[in-house]
This record gives sequence, structure tokens and C-alpha cells, in this order.
Amino acid sequence: MKHSVPSLNRRQFLAGAAAGSAILAAGAVGIPSVLHATMDNKKSMAPAGDMMRKPASRSSMKNKTAPFTLPPLPYAEEALAPYISANTLGFHYGKHHQGYINKINGLVQNTEYARESLPEIIRHTAGDPDKAAIFNNAAQAWNHAFYWKSMTPGGGGEPGAGLAKQIAADFGGFENFRKAFTEAAATLFGSGWAWIVLDKGSLKVVKTANADTPLAHGQKPLAVIDVWEHAYYLDYQNRRTDYIAAYLDHLINWEFAAENFAGA
Repeated sequence: MKHSVPSLNRRQFLAGAAAGSAILAAGAVGIPSVLHATMDNKKSMAPAGDMMRKPASRSSMKNKTAPFTLPPLPYAEEALAPYISANTLGFHYGKHHQGYINKINGLVQNTEYARESLPEIIRHTAGDPDKAAIFNNAAQAWNHAFYWKSMTPGGGGEPGAGLAKQIAADFGGFENFRKAFTEAAATLFGSGWAWIVLDKGSLKVVKTANADTPLAHGQKPLAVIDVWEHAYYLDYQNRRTDYIAAYLDHLINWEFAAENFAGA
């Protein structure tokens, strides 16, 4: 017995053809438009972990693989002008300091140092030639953060009473300290840092080459000047001593140094 196939009227035929065309067209991009519309209207029906899960934000994704972030400056980039220009500070902070942060994050990922602080990494890798890259980038990241805090708009001059008394006791007066600090910063060959540190109960001026830092030598840093050329060359060219004088006369943050001294 033959079964008859019901015939479609014109309206049914056109509706079916339109629906089929929509599905085929959407199939070219992988998701049928009908399904797309359904999922948009019923997001609660999508199972956890599927394509409808909200993607992680850029910042949260970064935090999973980058334990360290660039700390904010304590002041605006133009705040130290004319002694350090916004141009210098922008490059120094945004390029050089950020570069060290990026490198240390990559170096410690999936290592025993991934959960350590920068001072811990510095102490645990100091003097180990096999860990030189980790030490250098961790130390430079920490040194720069400390350097920004060692300066302040309207700084410079002589320290307050407590620190002034210790400077007088250990250096024989502020002018002797100034001379020792200037000499250390000016005579450091190549790149590095000049520091005021507390070492076994006494204030000292020390200089460290490249990425070296007092943290690696059991000393307590109070303040620092960066004498890598990128710290001053755009403003002072080869006149490092002018940069050092500007730091001491107008920039050094004696309140920050006094806080470190009191907390030692």
C-alpha cells in the first residue's frame, strides 16, 4: 500500500527554506545563528566551563603568571622637575623599571622563587653565578622601587634632628657626609648605586656596581641615588656631579631615610 506524502503549501515551503539558509550561512562561522540567539537569551543554561564562561580580565590573567607588578610612583612624573624631567622619569620608570619587573616574573615562573618576595630572592641568589640573571633582575626591580621613595618634591638639604645627630656622630658633620656621598656616587666606575646604609649600628656610605644592593650584604639601606646613565643622561648628559648635587640639594627624601633608620 502506497503512502501519500503530504504536500506543502507555498507559505510552509518558503518558511522552511529561509530557516535552512540561515543555519547554513551561520555554519560558515562555526555557530548556528539560531543557537547563538538561544544562548544569548538563556545564558544561565550554559554549563560551567563552556564557551559562554566570561573570559578572565587582562589584569587577573596577568596575576596568575606575574607575581610582581610595577609599584606606583610616589608622585607625578613631572613632580621632580626641573631637577629630573618628566621625560627622564617616564623612560626610567615606564621602560627600565618595568623591564626588570617583566624579566624577573619570567625568570621565577615555575621555580622555587615564584612565591618569594624580592628581598628573599635577592638574599637566596646573591653570589650564585648560576642564578645571576634572577639576582640581577630581582635586585634592579627592588633597587628602583627604593630609589623612587628616596626622592620627594621639595626635598634635599639637611636631615632632621635624629638622623642629623647620627650623621654627626658617624661622619663628623653633615658636610663630611655630603663629601663622602658625592665622592662615592661620582667615582663609581660604570653603572651602579650610592647608598646611605646602617651597618652594625653605624651609618656608612657605600657604592654598589650594576645591580648589587646592600640587601645582599646584611646592611640596612636608608636612601639611594641611581647613577646608571639612564637615570640622568637625558637631563645632564655626562655631568653626573651636577645630578648628584641636585639630588642632595633638592630631591633626597630625608623623612624616608629617617623612617628606615628608626625602623632598623
